[in-house]
Parts: sequence; C-alpha cells; structure tokens
Amino acid sequence: MSQFNAPAYDIERPSGSCAFTGRQLQPGEPYMATLVEVDLPVAPPTGGAKTAKQPTAPSSGGGLGLKRLDVSLEAWDAGQRPDKLFSYWKSIVPEPNQKKRLFVDDEVLMTLFRRLGEADQPERRSFRFVLGLILMRKKLLRYDGSVERPAANAAEARTEEWWKMTPKGEVTALEMINPHLDEAQIQQVREQLSEILAGEL
Repeated sequence: MSQFNAPAYDIERPSGSCAFTGRQLQPGEPYMATLVEVDLPVAPPTGGAKTAKQPTAPSSGGGLGLKRLDVSLEAWDAGQRPDKLFSYWKSIVPEPNQKKRLFVDDEVLMTLFRRLGEADQPERRSFRFVLGLILMRKKLLRYDGSVERPAANAAEARTEEWWKMTPKGEVTALEMINPHLDEAQIQQVREQLSEILAGEL
C-alpha cells in the first residue's frame, strides 16, 4: 500500500489582509501572495511575543508544511518578507462576486514545481505530482517515460515510480514521483492548489 494513500493538506485560502500591517486588501488591488514553510510536527508554543514586523504562519500539523500569507505591495516594496519564504507571486484581489480566475502565470507554476522537487515529504510530493499533471495539460511539461527505483529510507523493500518530464523549450529532463493517488485524492489536491493560487485550475 502506498504511503501516499491518505495525504493531509493544510493550506489556507487567502486571508484578504496584509500579513504585516493587518490592512484589508481592497478589490482590484495588487498584492504579493506568498507560501512560507512551517515545521511539522508542530511544537507547543514556547512563549515570546510576536513582532508586528515579522508575521508567522501557524500550522495545525500533519499537513503540507506550507502556509499562505498575503503581503500588500507597500509592505513588500519596503522590504518586508515572511520568515521561511518558499515561493511568491503577484496577484490581484478579485472584485465582489467576480468569478474566480487564475492570477498567476505559467512561470510561477513552473517555479513552484521546481521548488517542490527538493521536498521529500509525502504530502509535498503528492502536491507536486498534481501540479505536474496540470503543467502537462497546459503542455508546459512533456512526459518522457518512467523508471522504477528502490524507495529511499523505506523500512520494507519496495520500489517507487519516477516520471521523467521535460519542460517546454528545454532539453534537460526533470523527475517527479508518482504517488499513485486515486481520483478523489487528485481532486482534493487540485482544490487545495486552486485555493492557494486564488483561482481555478
């Protein structure tokens, strides 16, 4: 049985306010959306006040280990960045009742895919696999075959299936592990990905 059969994802939808100033972001306003890394499992709070200049991203544990924080452009341009910044992109606050649409470009998606390639957590690997499927659908990745390898750090003898993928316009292939998610799990990850990108995929 795959270790990826029951992933738990923990990424919040956009808060609508700046993580540094607390100011409510207004419809039509551009801002910087960020993903920050959080430690898993979560250690009990040790006390100590948080400073207004450096927001933190709490985690409920057992999830992807990434949290979303939104930052106003004035705070971003002033050099304010969240701790453990993993990825970021420019987005726009939607108008009320506006249909959700994707405010990130293909380069952002590819950057996120590459960054997640460094992860060895099952949840992040599953997340990256679904992102890879989306990039394949957008013809930004080409599937070049797969290879079976012994699983790393596995207590029992088993193999893992790795897909070879070549980005559009490049010659060097990337690899991603196939976690063998079922359709329901793929849909769950797609919904989470749509939430953090504030759009539909």
